[in-house]
Amino acid sequence: MTHKGSMKPVKKKKSEEPELEPLCCCEYIDRNGEKNHVAACLCDCQDLDEGCDRWITCKSLQPETCERIMDTISDRLRIPWLRGAKKVNISIIPPLVLLPVFLHVASWHFLLGVVVLTSLPVLALWYYYLTHRRKEQTLFFLSLGLFSLGYMYYVFLQEVVPKGRVGPVQLAVLTCGLFLILLALHRAKKNPGYLSIPASSDRSLSSSQLECLNRKGQEKTKGFPGADTSGSLNNRTVKDDPKGSSRLPAGSPTKVKEDWCAKCQLVRPARAWHCRICGICVRRMDHHCVCCVGESNHQAFILALLIFLLTSVYGITLTLDTICRDRSVFTALFYCPGVYANYSSALSFTCVWYSVIVTAGMAYIFLIQLINISYNVTEREVQQALRQKTGRRLLCGLIVDTGQYNRGFLRNWHQFSTLGTRAFHHPAEDIV
Repeated sequence: MTHKGSMKPVKKKKSEEPELEPLCCCEYIDRNGEKNHVAACLCDCQDLDEGCDRWITCKSLQPETCERIMDTISDRLRIPWLRGAKKVNISIIPPLVLLPVFLHVASWHFLLGVVVLTSLPVLALWYYYLTHRRKEQTLFFLSLGLFSLGYMYYVFLQEVVPKGRVGPVQLAVLTCGLFLILLALHRAKKNPGYLSIPASSDRSLSSSQLECLNRKGQEKTKGFPGADTSGSLNNRTVKDDPKGSSRLPAGSPTKVKEDWCAKCQLVRPARAWHCRICGICVRRMDHHCVCCVGESNHQAFILALLIFLLTSVYGITLTLDTICRDRSVFTALFYCPGVYANYSSALSFTCVWYSVIVTAGMAYIFLIQLINISYNVTEREVQQALRQKTGRRLLCGLIVDTGQYNRGFLRNWHQFSTLGTRAFHHPAEDIV
């Protein structure tokens, strides 16, 4: 017999997981997985205390200690935000602090201006080579560029416009140029043409496939997992490459190594390269500066440079016409008597020279880009040709023609104008 009490259904208790409390705007989860508060950023700083103690006692800091200090600072440097404090990249802070300080110090005296404006490019180049050698991603140069645009515009509004020499139309043209620069930069920061990494099951070629590729030299990239076949420049036919340089020659292990990316585990299309900073292969990679420039954003990069040069030259002309009246732009740039008589004109003149230095550097990059496009060569291919001494150098090395993809001036520019467009797929035997 079954008791009536046993007939009652037994309710199963569900294992209820404790719900995490939502973070307020000043709280965050630190690198140790614990809840922390921005107000406690100076608490429990053992690494920083150890570093200060060794600095006070004149003891050398170990590299590991410096790395721990930087990790602690980068983890605790946050700003209040909705649903938790957001981390601030530490590399964007130096330009925000140092640039206004340096420019204001340079406006005190002519000699100070020469020293400061000479040291700024040197420091920027030193930081570039330091981060480029370590293959580190940094927002320093992007922050420097954007803040320089904003700060130059701020000085122009505060010190130049009130003098009454700049009309509303001129100010509107300069403002429109600034917005167009930002729009072009936003487009250039998008996907440069990253190659999609295949699934884990298809991410590597077997040794038998590589041996077969070396032996026969006739297998096409379509037969390999991860081979990407889209893009008009990366899928060249025999007609476009009469020398046959795009094909894998028989028994050429060197060519196999060039096309196969061990890090991304895929076969690269022609002219694609692995960006060490982004950590992924990019179609028709040109170079990496504030962003990776490849097939999909090369046009936007050139457009951003062009708009910047036009806007910068226009702003420099308006400023010099205001603070050095009745003088030509070139004469006022080198001889402007009385410009240091008051602080306002001195700061404007210092900002003009800073803009001239930056504009000259951008003009050089723009000129190199125009030359490379005219010869249908990327900056990556230029550097490789110079190292291997395979390119033809003209004008003291300013022009480097590899001769591999050069189809003439007009065809080269037509090909550049169609970058990033989705072309039809070529036959499998013609795909690189």
